[in-house]
Amino acid sequence: MMQVLVSGSSGLIGGLLIPRLRLVGHTILMLHRHRPTQGDQLQWDPLSGKIDWGIHSATPIDAVIHLAGENIGAHRWSAARKLEFRSSRIQVTSALIQTLLARPQPPSTFIGASAIGIYGEQGEDWIDEQSLPGKDFLAQLALDWEMASTPLTNVGCRVVNARFGMVLSRNGGAFAKMLTPFRFGFGGQLGTGRQWMSWISLEDCVSALIYALDESRLSGAINVVSPEPVRNVEFTQTLARTLHRPNLMRMPQWVLRILFGEMADSLLLKSQRVAPRRLLATGFNFSDPRLEPLMIRLLNNRSPTPVRNPD
Repeated sequence: MMQVLVSGSSGLIGGLLIPRLRLVGHTILMLHRHRPTQGDQLQWDPLSGKIDWGIHSATPIDAVIHLAGENIGAHRWSAARKLEFRSSRIQVTSALIQTLLARPQPPSTFIGASAIGIYGEQGEDWIDEQSLPGKDFLAQLALDWEMASTPLTNVGCRVVNARFGMVLSRNGGAFAKMLTPFRFGFGGQLGTGRQWMSWISLEDCVSALIYALDESRLSGAINVVSPEPVRNVEFTQTLARTLHRPNLMRMPQWVLRILFGEMADSLLLKSQRVAPRRLLATGFNFSDPRLEPLMIRLLNNRSPTPVRNPD
């Protein structure tokens, strides 16, 4: 079992990841910006990378799961917000890695958050981990974020870049925000509705991270998405049908661009048909491979059907 250092433990993914890591026997240390309130928390200044190790100064860190980063979908983008996105990802990751390299023994595994936004607009094409990066703001942001972890590979650390799709959960993220308008009958497709959406359940997302922690064959990029992406029109129809509500509304592209600016094309209208090729090739099993059964489960507060992944 490993000693795992986790950043972003209070977020949507981290909130489920921590108990799941403990369940399988790992020991956890969590990086927190504020004064620790329990023994497994370490005070951390993200921009400088400084960590108050306290009694853990000599504790070997076997692995790091780095999830911290400013939420790109919370507010309309501005020049200042885009600088925050970069500093909270690239500067923070670089500073954290310099702190890890200064320890007597760097971690043997580093799993860093990234995003499928790295691929940019891809239309109808299938995307896998070998696909080239895009050229828009989000693509460059994700590419630079991944490059920030390069110094660890130079000392023999296995670095995994977890490229997340849209993570679906009732407890937060984009799906939780969609529920209210759809429940009131105001849901509908975005733009033409033909853009591909690559998604993953929160439970499968966390399972993939734990799998990557143990699977030594995985390094570099992995697409953390379901094997069955859907078009936006299918996504919205499925959600409306599951809620027994109409799906009559349609938000034209020009309205989305007025409301959300650059975010509209980068987050809402972009088509990305992404395959989790490397996860599947190494034997990862999804609990929620299909969208409609997942939505039914989420809306009925059911737990996923357990699946066994290779040890």
